Amino acid sequence: MELRHLVSFLAIADELHFGRAAARLHLAQPSLSQHLQRLERSVGVTLVARNSHEVRLTPAGQAFRSLAKDIVARAELAGQVARAAAAGRSGTVRVGYNFPAGQRILPATLAALNSRHPAIDVTMFEMRTGPQLAALAGGRIDVAMVYGRPTAANLDSRLLLRVPLVAVVGQEHRWAGLDRVPFGALDGEACVLFNRAQSSAMYDTIFSAAKTSGIRLDVAEEVDDPGATAILAAIKPVVGFASALRGRLTDIRATGPRTTTVGLIDPVPILDLHVVWPTDHGPLVDAFLECLPDRAEE
Repeated sequence: MELRHLVSFLAIADELHFGRAAARLHLAQPSLSQHLQRLERSVGVTLVARNSHEVRLTPAGQAFRSLAKDIVARAELAGQVARAAAAGRSGTVRVGYNFPAGQRILPATLAALNSRHPAIDVTMFEMRTGPQLAALAGGRIDVAMVYGRPTAANLDSRLLLRVPLVAVVGQEHRWAGLDRVPFGALDGEACVLFNRAQSSAMYDTIFSAAKTSGIRLDVAEEVDDPGATAILAAIKPVVGFASALRGRLTDIRATGPRTTTVGLIDPVPILDLHVVWPTDHGPLVDAFLECLPDRAEE
């Protein structure tokens, strides 16, 4: 049983017309007929019935068709994998990402990568910006998706997404139920923040908005885990900060004390989400970058 005979059979099965099937494969019609005859001899049954009026698959041909499709598809995949290996596009790319990237960027990217480069695997690590950049510098990941644009000379980057920040408060907080508040309303409010090393861009964006509003933030708690921020905001009269995407999921927690998000305006604190990679990189990173979607708005 030869692969070309399977390809010819599938063309006949699709077209149910020998002339169209031959033209599709750029074959002479007698050659196509010979392929079918040799395949049927190999299988030992008639796969295609034809007369002067019609061409149809026999019950055996119908049963054979789906498996033949699978064989041809796997043969094509084997060729893609071999070519990818020869081009250096076979292996694993290690990707760091934060929450908005995981929600808005990675799903489409991984689907495209799997379709275009099936020989490439992806290992993913969800981290805040600071740990991602440290892992990138240490060679523990190949690509980072972080807030802010790193200035290091050995890194390249591209803007992917603009992400607004929101306030996170408990349902008993006086802001609960409000659609938005001016950033200046944080004056006198106890806040939950994180160590700047965890995400310098997010930290600086928050303090820059406070400066623009002419207020001084009262940092009552410092936790580095976003989940812990939501828990504290749910049980204490404090205000946390989150991306709008994470905040929306925080709003629908099913049990226990709940939080809600409130938009911040005048100014709206905005974070730029960038994909970052080493200037000196290989074909695996190139393949991943080619599959990233165009810049999107939050």
